[in-house]
Amino acid sequence: MDYEKAQRGVRLLLEAVGEDPGSDALAETWQRRVPDALETLTAGQREAEKPTMRTFDAETTDLVVKTGIPVYSLCEHHLLPFFGTVHLAYRPTDEVVGLSKLTRYVRWQSRQLTMQEQLTNDIASGLEAELDAATVFVEMNATHLCEAMRGVETKSTTTTRATVGEPTEAERERFRAAVKRAGGQR
Repeated sequence: MDYEKAQRGVRLLLEAVGEDPGSDALAETWQRRVPDALETLTAGQREAEKPTMRTFDAETTDLVVKTGIPVYSLCEHHLLPFFGTVHLAYRPTDEVVGLSKLTRYVRWQSRQLTMQEQLTNDIASGLEAELDAATVFVEMNATHLCEAMRGVETKSTTTTRATVGEPTEAERERFRAAVKRAGGQR
């Protein structure tokens, strides 16, 4: 990330809305706070930041389901956050991944400018590639601040889903039941 360019940009934005970037209250905002936040919130754009997906020999090829993963991302159209929950499942082939890595992978993928629909697909296809999984399900439920704070100015939840592979009907039902138990959509 070009830190100096980020500093100049934030300073210009503050000036554009009539603020004084030189004030004591805002000096650290453009010099350090916002550039640091942008560096963190765009880590998913840097391959070097991707978590190592440590795997273990699979004892079974039964579906692995993980629900309730928090997700925070930035809308590429408004640069405002959207946040919510990801539920996912995968059918391993020869190996399974450490469960904490699934959460880390979702966090890494979400740290970029994107749309919810794209992020849902990126998580599903990325996990399929990383884990050589036979099937991957991803469901994301998110609230967009670009809707809640501007535009329609109403808070709502958007649900997106992605499936990679050829799941069985029993796997689909198991995933739906796990999401329902976790308090997600149907």
